[in-house]
Amino acid sequence: MKILYFAWLRERIGTGRETLELPDSLTTAAELIDWLKAREARYAAAFEDPSVIRIAIDQVQAEPDASILGAREIAFFPPVTGG
Repeated sequence: MKILYFAWLRERIGTGRETLELPDSLTTAAELIDWLKAREARYAAAFEDPSVIRIAIDQVQAEPDASILGAREIAFFPPVTGG
């Protein structure tokens, strides 16, 4: 699955995109975040406070409890502000 990281998430993880083979046991975006946090310290730092991270599944904004089953792309990004 293609995983995209934007803004400070990209900076903390050290890449803007990667393709990962996810365990079949992962069914929601929140579970994916927990799995990523357990991978390495850089992911743990990036996802330290999941409440401030927005998620898009196949380019549609989603909640953490949204299913990722069948998804081709998941993006993580901070809240967008305008001015």
